[in-house]
Amino acid sequence: MARRVHQPLEDQEFDFVLSMAPGPVLAYFCGTWPKALKACRAMDEVVGELAEEYGARFTAVRTDMTRCPGATRRYGVTGAPTTVLLRDGGAVASQAGPMTREEFRAFLDAHL
Repeated sequence: MARRVHQPLEDQEFDFVLSMAPGPVLAYFCGTWPKALKACRAMDEVVGELAEEYGARFTAVRTDMTRCPGATRRYGVTGAPTTVLLRDGGAVASQAGPMTREEFRAFLDAHL
């Protein structure tokens, strides 16, 4: 995974990354159960590549739903994977389910 993808260990760290991000944050919420884990691992590579490609236009955060239950509830995430684009701590857009590279690019282009 690219160096630009943060992986908070708990809600406080998630909130810290949000507060320190210079612009929008792309948070993708992942689960540890087998079906979710497989989909999230597939998204890891795509998000890492797009984080490098888009540079400073957003900060990517891979969020474990179990370790960050407060953030999961705050943004209404009920399943994994779910992607939420945040600006100033508020959700701008969200998408439930896995996304391909092209779908991620369209999501980012529409909402950044």
